[in-house]
Amino acid sequence: MSRYQITCINKRGDHLDAHERISHIGGINSDRSHWKLTEMEAIKSIEDGKHFYVDVKGRSVNVVVAQRNGRKYLKTEADAYRPDNLLSLPECTV
Repeated sequence: MSRYQITCINKRGDHLDAHERISHIGGINSDRSHWKLTEMEAIKSIEDGKHFYVDVKGRSVNVVVAQRNGRKYLKTEADAYRPDNLLSLPECTV
């Protein structure tokens, strides 16, 4: 099973605002090239069986699709770390 590490995100507004929604996720391939997906592309990929994760202090935390008020979004599985592991990633520049 292939797993893809998310190393950066873009938000739809102020990156430091914890309430802003993710617009894109990104990472680095094994050949050092960069990849980037919109939130909707990432949601579809997860629903189609792709696995994404973030690294938290050397531990892999899965990224999953959640739903609130009928709207799907990305989040990490529940763990003991705060703030949200996905939302605290740096801004994607590529």
